[in-house]
Amino acid sequence: MDRTFSISQYPDVKAVTSQLDRLIKLPIYSVKPDVLKRYEQEYFAVKCAKSKEMIDEAVNIIPGGVQHNLAFNHPFPLVFTKAEGAYLYDIDGNRYYDFLQAGGPTVLGSNPVEVREKVIELLNDCGPSTGLFHEYEYKLGRKIADSIESVDMFRMLGSGTEACMAAIRVARLATKHKNIVKMGGAYHGWSDQLAYGIRIPGSKWTQAHGVPRYVFKHTQEFFPNDLNDLERKLRFNKLRGGTAAVMIEPVGPESGTRLVDYEFNKGVEQLCRKYGALLIFDEVVTAFRIGMSGAQGYYGVSPDLTVFGKVVAGGYPSAGGLGGKLEYMKYLGAGIGGGGKKAMVGGTMAANPLSCVAGYYTLCEIERTGAIQRSGQMADRLVAGLQQLIAKYNLPFVAFNQGSICHLETVGTMHFAIDWMKPWQIPNVLKETSKRKKEMEHMGAAYMAEGIVTLAGSRMYTSGAYTSEMIDDALIRFDRVFANVAELQERS
Repeated sequence: MDRTFSISQYPDVKAVTSQLDRLIKLPIYSVKPDVLKRYEQEYFAVKCAKSKEMIDEAVNIIPGGVQHNLAFNHPFPLVFTKAEGAYLYDIDGNRYYDFLQAGGPTVLGSNPVEVREKVIELLNDCGPSTGLFHEYEYKLGRKIADSIESVDMFRMLGSGTEACMAAIRVARLATKHKNIVKMGGAYHGWSDQLAYGIRIPGSKWTQAHGVPRYVFKHTQEFFPNDLNDLERKLRFNKLRGGTAAVMIEPVGPESGTRLVDYEFNKGVEQLCRKYGALLIFDEVVTAFRIGMSGAQGYYGVSPDLTVFGKVVAGGYPSAGGLGGKLEYMKYLGAGIGGGGKKAMVGGTMAANPLSCVAGYYTLCEIERTGAIQRSGQMADRLVAGLQQLIAKYNLPFVAFNQGSICHLETVGTMHFAIDWMKPWQIPNVLKETSKRKKEMEHMGAAYMAEGIVTLAGSRMYTSGAYTSEMIDDALIRFDRVFANVAELQERS
C-alpha cells in the first residue's frame, strides 16, 4: 500500500463491471413502498416541517425550488443551516452524517476551524475581492505546482466548468486542431461544447437541451476503458483536421461510476502522443482527494493540462483552475509581456483573495494532517461494511470505492449505455434509466430519514473528519434501510 494516496487497493475492475452488468439485467430492488410512505409521513412531514415550509415558498421564486443540482431529494429538499466536520444539521435541528461533502471538496471535513480562521483574518484585512493581485494567488499557485509534477503554471478560474472551457481553448490554440474527444459518460461541466455524451456513454447530444446540434461539430466521445475505440476516433480525426485534445476523468466517468483499468490512463497518454493530441486530465474531483499529486501521480501519467475545482478552494466559492506545462499554459498569459494569440478567459470573482487563502490553507492542512489517507481508510471501512450488509440481505447491490470516492449502486442507472448501431434499443434504455433514477431518489430519501446524506443515493465521499465509530454507526443506519428493501413491483 502506498500511503501517500487514499487508494489502498485498486478495485477489481472486471469483477465490479460484471456485478454492474448483472445488476441492470435484474428486477429493481428498492425500499418497500409502505416503508417509504412511513418515512414520508413520520420523518419528513413531522421532523422536517420547517424545511417543507421554506421549500414550498422557494419553489415560487427559484426554478425547481433549489439552486444547486445536488440539492434535490425525495419527497422535498431539506434546508441545511450548519456544517461541521462529518456532520450536517438541517433547519429543524436534525443531525446527519455528511457523505455528500459538498459534492467532494471538503477532504478535511466541513468548515474546519484552521481554514475558517484564516478566511476571517483575510476578510478583516482585505475583504473578499479587489479585482487586483493578492499574495495568496501566488501562494496557492505555488502550492499546486509544487504538489503536481505536470503543473508548471496555474491559472485560477471561477469553477471547474470554466476551467474545462479554458482547457479546450488552450488545446486548440496550441495544436491548431479543432476536434475534442471526451470519455463517454464523463462530466466536464455544463458548457455548450462539453455537454455531450454526459452521464450515459453514447448519449451524444441527447442530454444537452437548449444547445444547438451544430455546436458539437468538433466534439466526440469514446467508450470508457476502450482504447481501441479511442484510437478509431483519433485515426478518423487524422483525416479531418486532427485532434486538439483527449479529455478524461482519470478514475472513470462520473467520478469512477464506470471503472477503468489501472493501465488505461497510460494507454490514453500513449495514444495522445502517437496522434499529436494534448491529454487533458479533469481532476476536479480527484486532485488532492486521491493524493497530493493527484490521480495523475497515482497512475504515473503526465497530462499536458489539468483541470482543477472543488478541493482547490476547500469548499469555498470560485473553485476552479487550469494548470499545465509551460509550453501550453503560455496561451493563457494576459498580463505582463508576451505576445501572440491568447485564450480569452476571465471572471470578476476568479482568483479572489477569499478563495485563494481558503484553498492554500486547505491544501496545507490536508498535507499536514494526512486527511487524504485517513479519508481513504474510512472509505475502505464504509465499503467493506456495505458489502457485508449486501451479502447479509442477499441484495444485488454493488459497493466499491477508489480511495475516498465511494459508490453504492442499487439500480445501476449510470451503467447503461446507448448503442446507436442498435437504435431499436434506445427507447427501452431511456425508459429503464428514468425508472431507475426514481428509485435512486427513493433510496436516497430512506438514507436521509436515517440520518445519512448521500449524493443522489448512489455516491458518497468520506473526509478526514470521520472516525471508525462514526462509520460503524452509519452502517447501522444503512442496515435499517437494507432490512426494508425488496424486489420492486410497479409503484402506483
